[in-house]
Amino acid sequence: MLLAGDGQEATRWLRSLLEGGGYAVLQERSGQHTLERARTTEPDVILVDADLPDMPGVELCRTLRADPRVSTSTPILLMIRDAATRTQRLAALRAGAWECIAPPHDADEILLKISAYVHAKLDADRARTEGLLDAVTGLYNRQGLARRARELGSQAFREHGPLACVVLALDVQPPEPGAGQHSGGTSLGRYVQAIKSAARLSDVIGRLSATEFAVLAPGTDAGGARRLAERLASSVSATTVASASAEGRAAAAPVRVRCGYEAVANVGYAPIEPVDLLVRAAAAVRTGKADSGEWLRRFDDGINPTSAATP
Repeated sequence: MLLAGDGQEATRWLRSLLEGGGYAVLQERSGQHTLERARTTEPDVILVDADLPDMPGVELCRTLRADPRVSTSTPILLMIRDAATRTQRLAALRAGAWECIAPPHDADEILLKISAYVHAKLDADRARTEGLLDAVTGLYNRQGLARRARELGSQAFREHGPLACVVLALDVQPPEPGAGQHSGGTSLGRYVQAIKSAARLSDVIGRLSATEFAVLAPGTDAGGARRLAERLASSVSATTVASASAEGRAAAAPVRVRCGYEAVANVGYAPIEPVDLLVRAAAAVRTGKADSGEWLRRFDDGINPTSAATP
């Protein structure tokens, strides 16, 4: 675990908390030294103080997230010394931070969240080693989504719980072959971050095609899937306007998002092949029943889903 901070009280308190929780903590006082250390040590989590001696913490978050030598699955958390404002939280998320740590502090909550982030990072590292991640975005690829769908389906079957899948289609130009997620005019990296920030820690996010993304949502019924789709679409659409403002450009129209979804209320009572959930949600984007205008659709049992690409 890598901690960027100048050793003042707030930073010392957090380091003490983490070490007491069993984590090995490396600390660097400046943003530049933190960046160099992150490139060589592959930390499971990076915690960044908002006020560093040589640069704002939010700028370090942005630099870390854009650096190809820092894994896209590495959680970055921004530490804010006073109660965080909405503007500060949004700026941190746009810079690539997963979350802000700000007063009032709850030690147990912080440790539980960091534990979840560490496990997510280790899962992603394992998936990357096994060829289950998309090289451009760092999200699960089709093969990875299929495996995670089977795992979540087995868990939902044992627990007689719900399971849902939402697929987002973004009406943007895909990046050129071989281009990185931050290259070109599509700002694909920003959209990926927007999807991550709107999803829950328990959700599984993957890339189905150049501009289609899937979110597998455990413990989620049809109503929850609709609310998830609304959050995802809102987050992605807002990214276009926010990015233009941050870069001093005229505000562009929000990117158009189309969503399809399918959900099972109780996998124990109504078993479904988990991969079929992905196929149905993908088919719903094109042929499903409209739930909200034309942008949100649920899978229609009367339509053959084989026209959708199978993960």
